[in-house]
Order: sequence, then C-alpha cells, then structure tokens
Amino acid sequence: MASTAGPASHEVQPSARDRRLAHYAAAAIAAALVEAAIPSPLPGVKPGLANVVILIVLARHGWRDAVWVSVLRVIAGSLLAGQFLAPGFFLAASGALCSLLVLGALQAVSWRWLGPVGRSVAAAFAHIGGQLLLARAWLVPHDGLFNLAPVFFAAALLFGVVNGVVAARLMERNPQ
Repeated sequence: MASTAGPASHEVQPSARDRRLAHYAAAAIAAALVEAAIPSPLPGVKPGLANVVILIVLARHGWRDAVWVSVLRVIAGSLLAGQFLAPGFFLAASGALCSLLVLGALQAVSWRWLGPVGRSVAAAFAHIGGQLLLARAWLVPHDGLFNLAPVFFAAALLFGVVNGVVAARLMERNPQ
C-alpha cells in the first residue's frame, strides 16, 4: 500500500551572510535602477552608483562577497529594467567582470596603500575598457569606436574618484 504522507518539506534558513548579501545587493540594484532612469548625454556614460556599494562590500567583507553582490546586481537589475540578454546586459556584465578581475588582483595590495578611491578608479577604467572591447568586437565592428575612448576614460576617472570618495565617507561614518 502506498504511503499517504506528502513529500518531506525542508525550510531553508538564510544565514547572516545571506541576509547581508541580500541587503547589499538590494542597495546596488536600487542604485542601478535610479541611474538607469537618469538621461545620459552620451550612451554608456553613467556614474556607476552601484559601484559605491561594491566597494563597501569589498572593503568590509572581501572579494567573494563583492562578486556575489555584483552578479546579483547585473542580473536582477537587467531583469527589472527589462534589459536581460539585451546588448546592455552583456555590456554591463563585461564591465562588471573586468572590474571585478581588477579588484581581485588588487586584493594583494593593502588598503593603506590603495584605498577606495584608487580601487574605484582602477575598477572604473577596467569597466569601461571591457565594455569598449565588447562593443568593438560585437556591436560596432569598426576601430572608429576607439575615438570615443578619451571621453569614456575621462568619465571613468571622474566617476571613479567621486564613487571612491563617497564609499570612503560612508565607511568612515558607519564603521563596522
């Protein structure tokens, strides 16, 4: 005779780390959505507000957690903005991947020697570099695209500094 008992149910209990990552990811996603609503004078030039959150996670919890928050931000942000698997999604993903790789490589450098501003600028340059390379390889197969590189890198420098300063100030005001 067959058992009438239903399947065993298991309740998954999120850990403190899971909750922390969810909070940071929600903040990064909100920042990305606010940014997406702001008109840009030049396509692709955005302040990268979510990167402030990534820098704070990196400084406080390490590269692995920063990767999780960044991946969640790119995927969920693109889903919420209706851009999942559109060219903008792949550009955001390539930029995030390149900046995470640079931030990972910089983990060997002490935060005393290279703080949030330096890391933010390095990540911003990697981000726009990855996006330019993907755009050149896929969307604009012409070297003329690189004529815009000085504008993009100037914006990366400006927003990298601003985001790094904001992240540093937030961490000073709210140390953990």
